[in-house]
Amino acid sequence: MVLERINFLKDEINKANYKYYVEDNPFISDFEYDKMFAELKELERQNPLLITPDSPTQRVGSISEKFFPYKHKYRLYSLDNTYNYEDLSDWYNKITKEFGEQELVCELKIDGLAIALTYENGIFVRGVTRGDGITGEDITNNLKTIKAIPLKLFKPVSVEVRGEIYMPKTSFEKLNEENLKNGEKPFANPRNAAAGSLRQLDSSVTAKRDLSMFCYTAILEAGRNTEIKLVQQNQLFDNTHTSIPQDLHTSFKTHYDSIMYLKELGFKVNPNIRLCKNAQDAINYCKEWDEKRFELNYATDGVVIKVNNLAVQEEMGFTSRAPKWATAFKFPPEEVTTTLLDIEEGVGKTGAITPVAILEPVQLGGSTVARASLHNFDEIKRLDVRIGDRVYIKKAAEIIPKVVKVIDDEEHYNRPAYNPPEFCPSCNAKLNIHEGEVNLYCDNPDCPEKQRARIEFWVSKDAMDIDNVGPSIIEQLYIKGFIKNAIDLYKLNMQDFMQLDLVKEKSAFNMYNAIQESKTRPLSRLLTAFSIKNVGKETAGLLAGEYGTLENLMNASEESLSNIEGVGAIIAHDVYEFFRNEKNLKMLEELKSLGVEPAPPTQNISDKLKGLTFVLTGTLQNMTRDEASEIIKQLGGKTSSSVSKNTSYVLAGENAGSKLDKAQKLGVIILSEDDFVKMTEG
Repeated sequence: MVLERINFLKDEINKANYKYYVEDNPFISDFEYDKMFAELKELERQNPLLITPDSPTQRVGSISEKFFPYKHKYRLYSLDNTYNYEDLSDWYNKITKEFGEQELVCELKIDGLAIALTYENGIFVRGVTRGDGITGEDITNNLKTIKAIPLKLFKPVSVEVRGEIYMPKTSFEKLNEENLKNGEKPFANPRNAAAGSLRQLDSSVTAKRDLSMFCYTAILEAGRNTEIKLVQQNQLFDNTHTSIPQDLHTSFKTHYDSIMYLKELGFKVNPNIRLCKNAQDAINYCKEWDEKRFELNYATDGVVIKVNNLAVQEEMGFTSRAPKWATAFKFPPEEVTTTLLDIEEGVGKTGAITPVAILEPVQLGGSTVARASLHNFDEIKRLDVRIGDRVYIKKAAEIIPKVVKVIDDEEHYNRPAYNPPEFCPSCNAKLNIHEGEVNLYCDNPDCPEKQRARIEFWVSKDAMDIDNVGPSIIEQLYIKGFIKNAIDLYKLNMQDFMQLDLVKEKSAFNMYNAIQESKTRPLSRLLTAFSIKNVGKETAGLLAGEYGTLENLMNASEESLSNIEGVGAIIAHDVYEFFRNEKNLKMLEELKSLGVEPAPPTQNISDKLKGLTFVLTGTLQNMTRDEASEIIKQLGGKTSSSVSKNTSYVLAGENAGSKLDKAQKLGVIILSEDDFVKMTEG
């Protein structure tokens, strides 16, 4: 019985290794893999005679044959994992029994691809993947395209640096959107996107993928004699989150000091590294980041905890696969499996029919998930999702749950394939396909669900920003017949709100007052709320900035609209037609009679930026992009959503993507946030 279980676990883990390391196509989650690996380790510990050389516990991984193999000078070990705070305390207590109380270093465990970089006299000469820990793949040319990897250090030292290559979440979502548009298979997660990007035979493809790296280890060369000594002792050092070997460089006493030295050399290190006095401090760090990790623009699946003292590290040593002085605390899984119970079709504000997966409730990223996005019906067909399937779900950018993969089993093929609806689930109107689009649409203007969706968007933060009037309130107002569209909101009084379930006088006043205050929102918000085809928040801002008033925009010619930088012929036509539609004109007159008058444009502080057009990209540190846009407009400048030869400047923050690349090709001046502040304040 035990032998059968061991053989089963070995087969499943080996299969998972092959799919992940060789094909870049994982079929089980990290959590499930780690559970199987831990079970196999425990069974082999209890039955050492059943350990065989082909067991996954006797090696680290496998390598691809796409690139030239390269034998690591110092071995890259793995890390043992803990999944609860009791195990973490036990690990620390074992250390203190032998070595006394130890200071610890906590670092976020970046969910990416481990890499070893070699520098000779300060010059980058080689980059190798982890591979199986002994031999990796030489991908030097691809790594040279990553801007976070310095080609020349600030000091002429010879060093091997370990780090984790990752793809920012925003870049991952953008890459998958482009893949879907081009009919290509999307990546399952940012880690696989990073791995796939690094394994491109054409390095120019890697260069477009917006990869970055955090460094966490330095192995400094101390001379020929030390190297010979290491070979004689057969000491091959660690991979992920190792320390500097004491007999390689004796000037460092702690791991933390070595990380600070990496910063001095010009490497990017994670800013959230922290010294902890003991296990309880480390546990507090883990608890803190279990919540805060979703705010980060990169994926992290745990915390690496290490003994800080390098002399103690050296004395503790390694097991056959991992250092004894380090462990990884794993957060609850961010990608889990569950059962697809049903597929529900929702109607959006444009009439687009959106399929939603109804799931057996499951914990994901700190919350219970019972619904997930399926994007559109083409995506359902691509995934071959069928009701009753076991599916993988994850949170897109840690926010919106989505189905990413179906578990391929025999039962799947016995279930009927899903067929898209022919009629609107809300009003039963015949659904249509619009030219050049993949969605199905309900074109009935009086469709109830479509109208409710438009009202919900009208009150949203990006549109008229009406507080306290959420979906449940809108549904009650609609069902009771108080409103049929967004304009009816401005006809309500306090007594109407008082007739709703659980609404008291104070709440009624707040809702009524919020609606009244929205009457003088800026023109850009009103234009966004109109839901004009192809006009989002950014385009609405361009139109408001160009014409100033609603009357001027209504009277604008299609030609003048198309000449606005960032608008173009298609959007110009949609805007022009919107203000020529008799039903829309009647709606505008009704809004005006109800007192909805957009606030006049903000007066320019100066004309300092007059005639200049800015494109904003990436994440700014000290202001939002909306705040930067407002500064530009107040100084007489304009903003655009796309880079062209007419762009004056590109303001680039962290994780700037294709806009930055295009600006560089066109020779557009790139501004850092500091440059922008000096330009606007000086």
